[in-house]
Amino acid sequence: MFHVFEAWKKSRNILGMNARNLDYLRPYNRRRSKRLADDKMACKRLLKKNELPVPALLARVKTAQDLESFDWSLLPGSFALKPNHGFGGEGILVVYGKKKDAEHTWIKADGSLVTVEDLKTHIRNILDGSFSLANIPDSAFFEERLKLLKLFKPYTFKGVPDIRIVVYNKVPVMAMLRLPTKESGGRANLQQGAIGVGIDLASGTTTTAVWGKNRIIENIPGTRLVLSGIRIPYWKDILKMAVEAQQVSGLGFLGADIAIDRDRGPVFLELNARPGLSIQVANLDGLKGRLERVAGLAIKTAEKGIRMGMDLFGGEIEEELEEISGKKIIGTVEKVKLIGRNGKEIEVEAKIDTGADSTSIDTELARELGFGDVLEFFRTIPTPNTADRSELRALSDEYDKKYKSVHPDLAGITFVYASNGFTMRPKISLSFILDGIDVPSKASVVERSHLEYPAIIGRKSLRKFLIDASK
Repeated sequence: MFHVFEAWKKSRNILGMNARNLDYLRPYNRRRSKRLADDKMACKRLLKKNELPVPALLARVKTAQDLESFDWSLLPGSFALKPNHGFGGEGILVVYGKKKDAEHTWIKADGSLVTVEDLKTHIRNILDGSFSLANIPDSAFFEERLKLLKLFKPYTFKGVPDIRIVVYNKVPVMAMLRLPTKESGGRANLQQGAIGVGIDLASGTTTTAVWGKNRIIENIPGTRLVLSGIRIPYWKDILKMAVEAQQVSGLGFLGADIAIDRDRGPVFLELNARPGLSIQVANLDGLKGRLERVAGLAIKTAEKGIRMGMDLFGGEIEEELEEISGKKIIGTVEKVKLIGRNGKEIEVEAKIDTGADSTSIDTELARELGFGDVLEFFRTIPTPNTADRSELRALSDEYDKKYKSVHPDLAGITFVYASNGFTMRPKISLSFILDGIDVPSKASVVERSHLEYPAIIGRKSLRKFLIDASK
């Protein structure tokens, strides 16, 4: 993906920091509105007053005297401690539970313990302004800890992901999902090592991703979990919340950060009067062109702004993404044209299965494609008398060497292990055409007549494609 990133950097549509400040922040974000966004407590009050959901406030510490008289027994088992004027995620401390048989001791995401003395030290640093803009003296507050949505559990480390939406002229123009990582310490800030994943505004489905501020990735590091194709729940509600927040805050150029709580649904984390520009890298697209497209439009309602953003910046992303990535975007079920022996072609609906390693087709379908002879030969091969997984791996190589040369259509033999035993399957060399691309593969043959689809396309055959789970 490196060449894609280099090509993207040369795009004229990228918004630079100076242009952001001079062309958008200065004329559209008035001082009063910026002060509001920088003051998290005031911002929470305003959003709540306008019936926009925010995390529940548990307590606030304004002064050293407040800290000395604070009643620690009021704190629940889990909570988030934040500086009121913090920025970039600095100074946020999240605890996940109370330690048993220990008074006033809590547990952090990494398993380490936090005592009252630790909290006091942290709060003193907040009061001194260690985490605030321009290091001005600050106040601290405790709020409820949001609960992780099951959908995001495989993609995130400890913390709760959030969705950053940039809104301009009442139109959502760009969005990304921010995933906490081990490197970011469970926080969702890209400069601290989190992952940013671009979102197609029309469908709310993730597209491309960046780790940190400039490392383009396709999977969660160290796993095979693909980052594209995650469908964000409550998508239209989230867009509406972001646009309404712009209306009530008076911020003309807004970055709205919204998380999805397992029980409450979408909840505002904060409003950002100076949203960072890494969202462009996550989307492999520039803000400049999008902002220019919506500048000066007469947008009367939030609904119209949402519709405008979805129409202007959804769908066409797919075409641009295909152009810059060189990969086709396909859905989870696609029509494929299988090419059999002597050029025989059969078109079927196939399941696109990234959980499967290789492609597999139904036995009867293989016969129709002209592979009946090799299937008859395969039936004469004795099944081994073992169910041991390691022995089967060794046998796979042995069987390949022994039988592949005997029949020209036999491309290999694979053993598929399961809790109730194993199956032995033949592999055949098979090409198929998917979305206009000719894909050579070695497909295993198995009885699938009782299943919905006669073929599944596995990971080894999907290197030229990106999967959109919403299609």
